[in-house]
Amino acid sequence: MDHEEVGRLWNANADVWTQLARAGYDVYRDYLNTPAFFAMLPEVAGLSGLDIGCGEGHNTRLLARRGARVAAIDIAESFIAHARETETREPLGIDYRVASAVDLPFAEATYDFATGFMSVMDVPETDRVLAEACRVLKPGGFLQFSIAHPCYDTPHRRNLRDENGTTYAIEVGRLLPEYQRQNRRVALQGCAAAREARLEEVQDSPLYPDAQPVAESSRRDRVPAGARRGAAAQ
Repeated sequence: MDHEEVGRLWNANADVWTQLARAGYDVYRDYLNTPAFFAMLPEVAGLSGLDIGCGEGHNTRLLARRGARVAAIDIAESFIAHARETETREPLGIDYRVASAVDLPFAEATYDFATGFMSVMDVPETDRVLAEACRVLKPGGFLQFSIAHPCYDTPHRRNLRDENGTTYAIEVGRLLPEYQRQNRRVALQGCAAAREARLEEVQDSPLYPDAQPVAESSRRDRVPAGARRGAAAQ
């Protein structure tokens, strides 16, 4: 598997994923990962940033609302179409582009920071992703990303373990310069802290002032009909 195949798979699933996420079913993102990620994110107001693997743009929009000047890329054209549609309806000045994380369409030293919300783990060419992120960052800029814990590693990632059994996540850490390893350590600590938080505390986060818990019995009824059909076909 390479980044192009990953892109085709995500593109085929992007419409259903967008409908489900916007209906409130990406619970891990909304109540754990994203609040923890933003809790440890340095001040970005007035900075230029790049969101790598932006999907339909949910977290990209949160970055823009913090005052950053944001560009975002995703290899899946359908995701970018959804993100651009929302940008047209609710403009935040975000520049969305269809592009691969292994070949960013930007000049060297363009951005003050880069983010990757649960996206870096989906690109098999990890070294190229990190090299490209470092290339487009200005001196002193930072990269902050989140990835799945190695215990949730899926079978198709087995080729990302070396002869000693080193896991994908540890390999990512090995490839990063020291200052990025520091950020990764902080990120892991932040996620651990978020796991200890009670749901109501996360729900009261200023990131999600209108967040409401979804009763298990009502979730299916909230899924758009087309999304239910698409999900069943997967």
